[in-house]
Amino acid sequence: MTTEQPIFLSSAIPYVNADPHLGHALELVQSDAVARYQRQRGRELRFTSGTDDNGLKNLRAASALGVTPAELVARNGAGFRRLAHALNVEHDDFIHTASDARHAPAVRALWQRCAANGDVYKKSYRGLYCVGCEHFVRESEISDGKCPVHPDPLELLDEDNWFFRLSRYQQPILQATSDERLQIVPAERKQEVLQFIAGGLTDFSISRSRARAKDWGIPVPGDETQVVYVWFDALANYLAVLGYPNSRDFLHFWQNAGERWHFIGKDIVRFHALYWPGILLSAGLQLPTRLFVHGLITSQGKKIGKSLGNAVDPFRLVARYGVDAVRYYLLSHLHTTKDSDFREDLLRTAYTSELAGKLGNLLQRVCALVDRHVQELSTENLDPSLDAIARQAEQSVARAVGDFALHDALRAIFELVTAANRYVDSTAPWQLAKLPGSGAALTHCLSSLVHALRVTARLLAPFLPNTARELEARLQPRPRLGPPLFPALSARK
Repeated sequence: MTTEQPIFLSSAIPYVNADPHLGHALELVQSDAVARYQRQRGRELRFTSGTDDNGLKNLRAASALGVTPAELVARNGAGFRRLAHALNVEHDDFIHTASDARHAPAVRALWQRCAANGDVYKKSYRGLYCVGCEHFVRESEISDGKCPVHPDPLELLDEDNWFFRLSRYQQPILQATSDERLQIVPAERKQEVLQFIAGGLTDFSISRSRARAKDWGIPVPGDETQVVYVWFDALANYLAVLGYPNSRDFLHFWQNAGERWHFIGKDIVRFHALYWPGILLSAGLQLPTRLFVHGLITSQGKKIGKSLGNAVDPFRLVARYGVDAVRYYLLSHLHTTKDSDFREDLLRTAYTSELAGKLGNLLQRVCALVDRHVQELSTENLDPSLDAIARQAEQSVARAVGDFALHDALRAIFELVTAANRYVDSTAPWQLAKLPGSGAALTHCLSSLVHALRVTARLLAPFLPNTARELEARLQPRPRLGPPLFPALSARK
């Protein structure tokens, strides 16, 4: 049993103003793969996600559909939970911020801790607001009168709000980021944060008028005319899901955890790398230790998104290709930290050529040969070249996961699969079986291949859990024939 301190690991909680799309699937699968990898190594871990329910985006979406915000977030929130299930993502907890009884008390407690430290004050504010981002946009960020991320016009707001004194924490946030007590991966995202800090951190609004929010949101403690700003509200979910302020889980998995990891998209780095550390410092709480920032999925170079009208339905892809094929494509063919274009033809090719053609075909060939020609396999005197590639794959996967380069981890695993296929072709065990006195050589050959497949199964387990489980079942205690691991796509219809 490991003596290492536990890990808290979370993916971001998305707005639920519309159905989930493939971008949400990417973050779920990436965070799940890392969580499974850590658990495979014996780490104690709490893995969470949820939905961001309290915001103007959800309010306006509900109004457009003629339903209440509560009805909208309940319906759409259930869709996000179904997506996690469809993708075989194993959360320990999943919080809906509008309906979970833990959330509002945690938000109020966090607000009151910041207020008690003198970091919450009220003032009038006038500025341009992006409802898509749910924040005020700086003049330097405006392009053609619009936010750089969302196409809708900015709104000029003029109202009294409560503000958080972020400027007070500029130096502590800079220090934590620079010395990597708060590590931001990849390095280019860290540099963006440092440049933003260098431009000066300004206090930001943490409330909205109750009239504009139409009573949707958590009332500000001591001021019923305001509701808590959606980002202050949403960030608090990482504590609420652990029972903050008074629970053993909060102490164990946050305050006393060895690691506190957030998986986020690059478009919300500011909130997690600046606002969240400032709030935590004010409240006297531990900072996250690492932000894993993934790239965005694009379509013809444009970000996939609900508001942009080019969303891709992940449920359809899972129904057509299977959950592990979708997981494989997202983890292997999309760069972990850079933007990547989604192409369904490449998903289809990955299924047919790589999963079915390389891995599935290798399993069938090896199982058939063992079934026909070998009574007992050996675990000793394995082929040194193939064994060396297997050992290298294990090291490469460990390094790639540590570097948050999951595409490199999958590449290393499939380099082992490719090497095993080459080994089959070069040794031609079906020919070897015809030669008199070749029993020992044939056993050596097939034992080496079975070992390579067993290593492949173990390495694939965090990334393609169903496939790994089936591989292990087929290979233990003795390889056996079965249906194709990845049937022809025509058979999946």
